[in-house]
Amino acid sequence: MKHFIAAGLTGLCAVSSAWAQSSVTLYGSLDAGVAYVSNVGGHSKWMEEQGNMQPDRWGLRGQEDLGDGLKAIFQLENGFYTNTGAMAKANTLFNRQAYVGLSSDRFGTLTLGNQTPFSFDTLGPLSTAYLAASWYAFHPGNIDQLADTGVVPYNNSVKYRSPNWYGFTAGAMFGFGNSTNFSNGRTMGFSISYANGPFKAGATWSNEHNRTVSMSTTGITTFQGQAAASYIADKVENMGIGASYSFGKVLVHGLYTRTKLQSNGYSDTFQSYDAGANYQMTSANSIVGGAATTSLSGRRWTQLMIGDVYALSKSTQVYVNALYEHANSDAQAAFFTAGVSSGRNQTIVLTGIHHSF
Repeated sequence: MKHFIAAGLTGLCAVSSAWAQSSVTLYGSLDAGVAYVSNVGGHSKWMEEQGNMQPDRWGLRGQEDLGDGLKAIFQLENGFYTNTGAMAKANTLFNRQAYVGLSSDRFGTLTLGNQTPFSFDTLGPLSTAYLAASWYAFHPGNIDQLADTGVVPYNNSVKYRSPNWYGFTAGAMFGFGNSTNFSNGRTMGFSISYANGPFKAGATWSNEHNRTVSMSTTGITTFQGQAAASYIADKVENMGIGASYSFGKVLVHGLYTRTKLQSNGYSDTFQSYDAGANYQMTSANSIVGGAATTSLSGRRWTQLMIGDVYALSKSTQVYVNALYEHANSDAQAAFFTAGVSSGRNQTIVLTGIHHSF
């Protein structure tokens, strides 16, 4: 009996030691507030908004130390709506990310699964929408994929990120279509980024086949011979470059994206120029703002935003935003996911609270 107890205690110690080399973190973000939109289909709208400062989500990330600088890693992340409790993408639990892989201090990180593209990883953090913390400031239709929505991550993908070389990192990504036609649904992308003190910069390029594009959210009804609500591009070439610099209490940033959409023999280019600045008034309060102009096939949307973010703690912030968009005579104003205006102008004023854990 003594031998049995001793063996059990030895096994328990071994298991505890193994667990000590692993970690799993539960994390998430909830954001809700009230918004006024001046024109949605010809009428003003009051609504409870959610996910403005950061998308509502919860997730698990973990790692196991395998020794000699090598780790097994994973991440599972689900997007949802705080105001209704619904999943961001119906019938898909981990709709934002789901991957597993290996990470090495010397050789970099290799992961496999459902993963965000480099446009989101590298360029998104250099945009006004990200740095000014306003979802509606993303460019019309999110065609350049700076925001993570249900159709943005690459399914069945393999992703590599290099270790840091004197501030430089590089990455490559390939997504399988998982069909007998190898090119159908295939995606690939590359990125390079640099960070040194107050300066950050990044550039990306990707090529995607048979991609669903949220064209109808721009106010367009038909595009390249297809209904905008169900538009699928045969081929999408997406690229961009951006940078930010921080000096004292001020952060300035600029970004350019270019997305070429092709289907049914048509070819059109979506381009956005984006710039802004953040001013840290006090340790808790910051004034944020920026502007962007976007063009596509003779249409142009120009948007401005300004906001105030006040931190109640490291995890909780309250905010107020004001946004204005003007479209040229060939387009309708349409802030991303706010609803399409019946005219050329649209204004949003909102306030809310954000909490992360």
